[in-house]
Amino acid sequence: MIVKSLTPFSRSLNCFAAFSSLKIANRKCRVFHIKTSLWQLDSIKYFKANMPQKNMFKFLKEKLQSWTKKFSTEKQAEEKKAEKVKEKPEKKTKKTLKEIKIPKRFNAGTQTYEPYLEKLEKIATELKEREEEVSEEDEESKLRPKSLFERIKLKVTKTRISEREFDIYAEDLRMLLLENNVAFEVAEKIIKELAEKVVGKEFLRKEMESEIKDSLKEIIEDILIEPFDILEKIKEKQASKTASTKEPFVILFAGINGTGKTTTIAKIASWLSKKDVSCVLAAADTFRAASIEQIKKHGDRIGVKVISQQYGSDPASVGFDAIQYAKKNFINVVLIDTAGRMHTSKNLLKEIEKISRVCKPDLKLFIGESITGNDSLEQSKSFNWSIGIDGIILTKADVDEKGGTALSVGYVTKKPILFLGTGQEMDDIKVFNKKEFVKELGL
Repeated sequence: MIVKSLTPFSRSLNCFAAFSSLKIANRKCRVFHIKTSLWQLDSIKYFKANMPQKNMFKFLKEKLQSWTKKFSTEKQAEEKKAEKVKEKPEKKTKKTLKEIKIPKRFNAGTQTYEPYLEKLEKIATELKEREEEVSEEDEESKLRPKSLFERIKLKVTKTRISEREFDIYAEDLRMLLLENNVAFEVAEKIIKELAEKVVGKEFLRKEMESEIKDSLKEIIEDILIEPFDILEKIKEKQASKTASTKEPFVILFAGINGTGKTTTIAKIASWLSKKDVSCVLAAADTFRAASIEQIKKHGDRIGVKVISQQYGSDPASVGFDAIQYAKKNFINVVLIDTAGRMHTSKNLLKEIEKISRVCKPDLKLFIGESITGNDSLEQSKSFNWSIGIDGIILTKADVDEKGGTALSVGYVTKKPILFLGTGQEMDDIKVFNKKEFVKELGL
């Protein structure tokens, strides 16, 4: 009613004023958002610069070091104590005084037996001379210098670990391995092989700790499976290709929900692009909300094409389309993202079997979390049984302070770990290296 009563000019003036105030409000809001985002960026930079980074496998590293130190130092202390007891001169027991019968002789005058004093004095002088000889011998033995062999023996002493002694410390080792997510069968293997290497063997006392560490290092390196080079496999297929086939190298990724599969696939695509290997992403996770948008966003960031369909489409058909696109455009590698599925769900495992059957991947990789412990072992075993995985990628390794999963998952599945995820950025992924892993454990 008020607006109608106003003249056209005044109405336009009011509208202009309202529009101007709204524009100013929007500008202020935009400035506020920019300031907020800049503040957040500064906070992230400050956090990265000043906060201490967590050490990978920190707990397992510390406990292995303390165990080897405890084993060697306590063993040395026991042996030194035993040596002191052996070297300690026996306490001289107080000699009980023998009763000396006083020699007597018969006095004819008094008709009684009287002490024979001359003979008694002779016995006393003999006893005194004997005691002086014994004390001189003791003094000579104390002053006599130790032989060269005895002096060397004190400095360089060899020690031997008995089976009984090892069993006492083996229980501590077993517990610390299990506490740090090492699988029971892997812990038993480590203890058994360590016993074979150290029980009954002679070590220099001062080198005992380093010998045990070296033995543990060899055992763990043998347990870890040597990873193959993905780039070499891609090159091998490219070398075998003819002009008529043009088959791309296909990698299928599988795992349970929330392990970071999509981000990891984007990281690997970025890593391959930097190695001059062209690739295409297949958005075959058609179930999870915003999964297609997520992988497209990653594709835009790293400059890699994403092949997708609508939500609810058949994932196998998305993978097939991506392979056909790669053939037409001479792209080297196809990376197929799939929906996360629990390893206990038989129907979902059958679905990924179908994707594998249709797309015929050259590599099937399981993506698991480094921090989930024995759950990752069960998951990897289920996926290996279902599709026959070729390798493993462990995410969130930068926050894994235990390290037992990385040590166990390869041994349980007999498949190598290929990559470790170490953060959220595209460059936060590194090729798994056995020697570096053992070095992280402080061995």
